[in-house]
Amino acid sequence: MGRAFEYRRAAKEARWDKMSKVFPKLAKAITVAAKEGGIDPDMNPKLRAAIAAAKAENMPKDNIDAAIKRANGKDSTDIKTIFYDGKAANGVQIIVETATDNPTRTVANVKSIFHKNGGEILPSGSLSFMFSRKSVFELVKPEQDIDEIELELIDYGLSELECKDDTLYVYGDYTSFGTLSEGIDKMGLELKKGTLEYIANQSISLSEEQMQEVEKLLDKLEDDDDVQAVYTNIE
Repeated sequence: MGRAFEYRRAAKEARWDKMSKVFPKLAKAITVAAKEGGIDPDMNPKLRAAIAAAKAENMPKDNIDAAIKRANGKDSTDIKTIFYDGKAANGVQIIVETATDNPTRTVANVKSIFHKNGGEILPSGSLSFMFSRKSVFELVKPEQDIDEIELELIDYGLSELECKDDTLYVYGDYTSFGTLSEGIDKMGLELKKGTLEYIANQSISLSEEQMQEVEKLLDKLEDDDDVQAVYTNIE
């Protein structure tokens, strides 16, 4: 299964290492999750995963608590998650996930980034049949037997398990996010990150030269304050 979200992970994480960028994005994810499912992490698996991701980036507890409190504050009532579809050179398809309190500003920025960097924004939902939404969890590689973990997590909705370096990747249908989160907790596995990702049904391979044609567009999208994630069909 292609994991477009994992594309250029090292470069992306290097950029996000700047606290001025990563903390506001993590805080938005926490606030949105708390608004959608409640402010109690024990009852809200999406919030629990967002907090785990923030802690993995060494986000201070005060920042995390403030982001949760904003879910009940008047300043966050209009924060919405909005997706935009687009395309770039060489057959690259792009889904942009944003969290914004000003959709007019956000769509203008996203359109401008596509236009100025050789891309084109598409009507909403144009790429829905080209991507599948999946639950994706990144865990600290456990000491337990991986085969046993896989068998147990199948009962919670696991569709695929992959171990790479020091990380265990758990995949399932997007409807299984809550049950998979519950299974991970019950098994005592250490969660790094848990999100709903758009994964391309068919990925494409680009040459270095072709990659350079779309690199700037993807970088600009990821750097926008309202953009939470960028998904592509690049292998």
